[in-house]
Parts: sequence; structure tokens; C-alpha cells
Amino acid sequence: MRDDSIWRSMLFVPAHVARFVERAHARGADACILDLEDGVPLAQKASAREAVAAAATTIAGHGTPVLVRVNQPWELAAADIDAAISTGVSALVLPKVNDAATVHAVAERIDALEAQRGLRAGHTRLIALIEDVQALPALDAIAQSTPRMLGMILGPEDFSTSAGMLPVPEALTLPNQMVLFACRRAGILPFGFPGSIADFGDAKAFAQTIRLASRLGFVGAFCIHPAQVPVLNAGFSPSADDVAHARGAIAAFEAAEQEGRGAAEYRSKMVDLPVVVRARETLRRANASLPTQQETT
Repeated sequence: MRDDSIWRSMLFVPAHVARFVERAHARGADACILDLEDGVPLAQKASAREAVAAAATTIAGHGTPVLVRVNQPWELAAADIDAAISTGVSALVLPKVNDAATVHAVAERIDALEAQRGLRAGHTRLIALIEDVQALPALDAIAQSTPRMLGMILGPEDFSTSAGMLPVPEALTLPNQMVLFACRRAGILPFGFPGSIADFGDAKAFAQTIRLASRLGFVGAFCIHPAQVPVLNAGFSPSADDVAHARGAIAAFEAAEQEGRGAAEYRSKMVDLPVVVRARETLRRANASLPTQQETT
């Protein structure tokens, strides 16, 4: 994985189910999330935790980055973190984060484990899952809590339950934007989309939601079914026309600058500095997008 890569699609895989782990790398996702939380029954938490290191090695060995979603409360999370920190795990997903103190405690534990295990300091990144209305006032503190923080994402199902609402786009757009704005203020990646992660049966509707998410500024998302992977990869990747438009706009602006002008016209629209900044970001995302792996049978 290149340092500038952006994970457009992160597929949940239950860590205790060997047949899912064995095929995880072939699903086309930019990264896989080995799940120790919701995808694992309580009676199998210990066996999933014992399996996570080998599962991460298997998936990462095929070139697919691995994340691990740990549990809450802290008693379970601490054991999960101890089991997960390794060369094969690129990041942890922290569920139900309501305050920065939780992140600080996790980061300190990772600091010690990385030192003990000979890993580069900062090897393990973090993604915070925002799943409760109680977290909203603390979004900035969470986003800025540690240099390990890679991004944040709203957990639509749990968040909607905490808010007493249905996980529909009309209700989820505002809290998703609040998470996105906090990410932008902190300089970390905004993940997510204004919809339910459980809606994978209607590919067309899901694609429309992802297109909206991309326009809102999100760069990738979690998914629970392989059918969602190609939709995320396509929806969060700049199209060929997007790239051509960005290059043309930048070229027109740079030509105008050489003539002493602060704006240019391109495709019948004004191009000034904010437009150029967006165009350059489009090109950066196009370069950072990982090639989609083809599923093998």
C-alpha cells in the first residue's frame, strides 16, 4: 500500500469464519476489516481474537491492507488490541467512540505494544466510529486526539437508534456532514455515506447514495457485503471525465496566471483558485485510488 492511498472500500469480514477470511483478498475491496465486534457472537469472541493475527497475515500476504474492529467495553477492547497489533494490521477501527479520552487510552496502549514488538512508531492508524448522539459535541476533540487518527465515520444503524430516528438519507445527512467537517478541520479522512450500511439489495439506489456521498466530500466507506465493493470503488473514484476536466481547468488557470489574470474560462465556466484547489484534489484522489482486485473463483 502506498502512503498516499485512500481506502475507497473497506469490507467487514468476521475474524472467526475461516472461509470468509480465505477469500477476503479476492473481493476487490481496497481494505478488509477483520471484525471482532458485531460480526462475532459473544460466545466466540475469544476464538475470534485468537484467530485475528493469523487471519491478518493471510489477507495482508495477498497485498490487501487489513484493519481490525475491536470491541467495547474496555475490558474486551484491551485484549483485542493486544491480539491485533502486528505487521499485518494497518489500522484499528474503534467502535462507539464518544470522547477523546477513549482514543488517548487506546493510543497509549498501541505505543507500548509497537515498541515491544519492534514495529515502527505510528505503524497502526485509527478510525473512529461515531455511533451515538453523545459524541457530536466531542467530534473535534476526537478527530484531533492523536496523530494516529486516520479518519472518522458515522455508524448509521447505532447512531440512528441513539437519535430515535430511521437510518434514511434525510436523517443521516446532517450528522454525516458534522463528522466530515470535523475531519476536514483536523486534516484527517472523512469516511461514510448518508444511508444505511445494511441496504445492499438495491445496487442502483446504493450507487446513487455513494455518488451523493462523493459530492459531499467523503472519500470511502465501510461495507458489509461483497456486492457493495464495486459500487464504492466506482463511486469514490474520479471518472475519466472528472480527471480530464480537472487537468483542463488547471491548465487554463495556469495559462491565465502567466498572462497576469487571476481567473480563466474553461468549458464556459469561470476557473479561479478555489476551483483549481478542487481540481488538484481530484487528481490526487485519482492517483491515490488503488487498483480494484478481480474476484477469483
